[in-house]
Amino acid sequence: MITDPELDAEWDTAEPAEVAEPLASRERAAAGTARPWLWALGGVVVASAVWAGGLYVFGDRLAAPTVSYRATKNLCEDFKARTLGGLAGDLHKKRPMNQESNHPAVYGAACVLNNVDGMPDFIVSAQVDLHKKVDPSTEFEVPPLGEMANTGDVRREAVPDLGEDAVMTTSAVGQLQKLKVLDGGAVFTVEVWASTFEEKNDRPATDATAVQAALIEDTRELMAALKD
Repeated sequence: MITDPELDAEWDTAEPAEVAEPLASRERAAAGTARPWLWALGGVVVASAVWAGGLYVFGDRLAAPTVSYRATKNLCEDFKARTLGGLAGDLHKKRPMNQESNHPAVYGAACVLNNVDGMPDFIVSAQVDLHKKVDPSTEFEVPPLGEMANTGDVRREAVPDLGEDAVMTTSAVGQLQKLKVLDGGAVFTVEVWASTFEEKNDRPATDATAVQAALIEDTRELMAALKD
């Protein structure tokens, strides 16, 4: 079996009777109420200055990034998955599922591989997103909501020496492992799902450490293949 490799208040509705007051008092009151407007106006100016300063500081992340990777027209041809294939058998034996999307903001390509015809028991997917408008680093660390809903508790661990930032995610039961890498305006996501890590369909039993190492190796190879 696979083993592990990160107000309660009362309102007074009574209204006091209106008491007439001298004109001078009303003028003084009117003058006093003008001051909060000045403070509010000053707050707007300060807030605008802070906001503008924030845009200046983070302008590099809001600007279009320099993408260091080329678009692929067939990710399943570029994603060899050699190391994962050594664990699961030939992942290109069954016809791969390949998809692309060339949106003005993000170019995306995806590939799904599995090791058997019929009901798969070891599925590998890869996705590459090239961000053409906004630097993806601002939201890279945010986990997808669907991930938490579908897998429950997960462990997320940083992976050193891989791209600008890399995170390995493992589900509580260990059957879903995902590596996500940020580098050069691109996000690479490679994922493994297995119904079991015991011996099955002519593939040997494996463990989490081997699967994670294979994910890292095959992702590194994919990044090298698409490097512009």
